[in-house]
Amino acid sequence: MPCAARHRGGRGRGRGAAGPVSLAVLAVILGGVGIFLTGIILLTEGLKASAGDALRSGLQRFARSPARAVGSGAAVTALVQSSSATTITTIGFVSAGLLTFPQAVGLIFGANLGTTSTGWIVSLLGLKISVGAIALPLVGVGALIRLLGRERIAHAGMALVGFGLIFVGIDTLQVGMEGLAESLDPGSFPGATLTGRILLVGIGLVMTVVMQSSSAAVATTLTALHSGTIGLDQAALLVIGQNLGTTVKAALAAIGGSVPVRRTAAAHILFNVFTAALGLVFLPLLLAGSVAVVGDGDPAVAIALFHSAFNLLGVVVLFPFLTPFAGWVERLVPETRIRLTRSLDPSLTEIPSVAVEAARRAGVEIAYELFKEGADALDHVTVQGRGGGSDEESAGEALIRLRAFLTSIHTPMGERELFGRHLATLHATDHLERYRRALLDSGEVDPELGVRASRALRGWRGRIDLDQESPADPAELESCSAAVATERKSRRARLLQEAAAGKLDAEAIRREVDGLLRLDRLMYHAWRAAHHLGRAAPDQEGAAWDEVPEAEATPASSDGAEAATGEPKPSV
Repeated sequence: MPCAARHRGGRGRGRGAAGPVSLAVLAVILGGVGIFLTGIILLTEGLKASAGDALRSGLQRFARSPARAVGSGAAVTALVQSSSATTITTIGFVSAGLLTFPQAVGLIFGANLGTTSTGWIVSLLGLKISVGAIALPLVGVGALIRLLGRERIAHAGMALVGFGLIFVGIDTLQVGMEGLAESLDPGSFPGATLTGRILLVGIGLVMTVVMQSSSAAVATTLTALHSGTIGLDQAALLVIGQNLGTTVKAALAAIGGSVPVRRTAAAHILFNVFTAALGLVFLPLLLAGSVAVVGDGDPAVAIALFHSAFNLLGVVVLFPFLTPFAGWVERLVPETRIRLTRSLDPSLTEIPSVAVEAARRAGVEIAYELFKEGADALDHVTVQGRGGGSDEESAGEALIRLRAFLTSIHTPMGERELFGRHLATLHATDHLERYRRALLDSGEVDPELGVRASRALRGWRGRIDLDQESPADPAELESCSAAVATERKSRRARLLQEAAAGKLDAEAIRREVDGLLRLDRLMYHAWRAAHHLGRAAPDQEGAAWDEVPEAEATPASSDGAEAATGEPKPSV
């Protein structure tokens, strides 16, 4: 096994005459990169599965101010060793309306800073420890935890396996790079000319694109530097290119993506291009400073410090202009989607807790618009059919998108609260669709009942905070719905008696009863939609998620007949 046989000496080994690179050496290097990437993937996925909710809630909680957003973005990225994981979560928060875009930009800055932690792990640990003493036992212990543990503990075991494999990969890379150092002469690489520097930056960029990981590319560069395959200046230029290479993946992800995805990608690309330019302009100064801090004897640590330094310099320069920078990106990538569904991004379904909250907020905004239309119609006494209004049409499209989005979310039934919130949002969507169908009908309504219903709808809208979209008390809607239902029952019986006595003609009775039925359906579904939207809000103390209770009122059925006749009442 190469790892067991390798000789620790790295840069102290004598170099033979340069010759052709053997396939065996390339195979070892390729295997080392593969093991390192596997370790990164297992570490990232294991931590996301075992502590994902805690990490996400931490990101959201600490992103309330720009400085804390940068710090939390850096910390979480350093922990999970994946800036992509932090970026995806950030996109989800912005799409769901849980964070503003300026707050998200702070997280993006932090994620770029946090990803430089890989260089420190490689230079301070990976190139110095014995793989047999630490890394292999970590793999063994982690595998046992994965086999014997349950759920979160098992996922933590996989993260431990990934952490160990990172060092096994680095060790294997060292073996390959020492073989490569015997075949390559650093003097054959591009020189210190402008063309040579641009070429090395380009090579670094291509390394990140091919490996699909800047962490793996940086680890390969540091290992090559440690073995003497490349020089200090060459390593610094490669690292600048590798840092810039992450923008290619961001650009590809933005193609056909939602507005939050494209804005996040744009901010990421602009920041990385800016930091790469800073790294190139201040290369001599930053590199000399890094060497002065760590000394001449540890070039890998010097490059790790250089990597962090030019990213930190980018954050320091842009941080005072974070809000204007975010505003400029928002103007660069304007909002084009229907406003009511702006929080619904397909990428959110990978994070069920965020996706459910995004759906609830979209439901609140749709209800806010539909209740306004209902109140406006009731103020005119006669409810007119609303087939062609632009607001109604967009609300209908929004409801279709909302239902499709909700059915694409898969919440584990074991997570009772999240499952209950998902179910409540589905119920609310169903009631909003039925409310809208009732609103599309035409019919006369009782002026007194119409005024009360309009007041109840406007009252609910007035209690909604659309910035936070916290639940509003539906008690007034419930009271109004019950009053309309009671009036419908008593008045219908009285109208039929008057018809039997010959006091009213059949057409007049039909019009009045139809108006009562429509108003009953309208207010019943408004109440139930508001009720379920309130239940779907997070942190609802005392909510029982084992079942969704039935309504106590007896509403008119959805097809216009009375529930008292034995026909099924609408879902609640």
